[in-house]
Amino acid sequence: MINGLLQLLVFQVLGELTSKMLLPSIPGPVIGLVVLLGSLIALGSIPPRLEQVAQAIVQNLGLLFIPASAGVIMFLPMLKENLGAIIVALLISVSASIAVTGLVLKWFAGDRAEDEHAT
Repeated sequence: MINGLLQLLVFQVLGELTSKMLLPSIPGPVIGLVVLLGSLIALGSIPPRLEQVAQAIVQNLGLLFIPASAGVIMFLPMLKENLGAIIVALLISVSASIAVTGLVLKWFAGDRAEDEHAT
């Protein structure tokens, strides 16, 4: 298990170093995950120790929401003050996400839809 955790930490450190030195606009953990994905694709399989750690993390994923919940409770007065702005921002972002998703789907499925109607 320690070996698997060490592997994950190595990829995170690689991502952090890459972020600090070459790509400061991309978070280090994101770069580390992309490098990890690339190495797993190159290997063609998931090493058993890494898989064991990944399963343990997934089984306890709910625990990672506790700090976020505590933060919401801690900043509840500020959230109440800005509730209107938060609701407007959520409505706009959800609407934009749905619209962009629909346009991308239409763009990707455009050729197929035209072919189905032609026959």
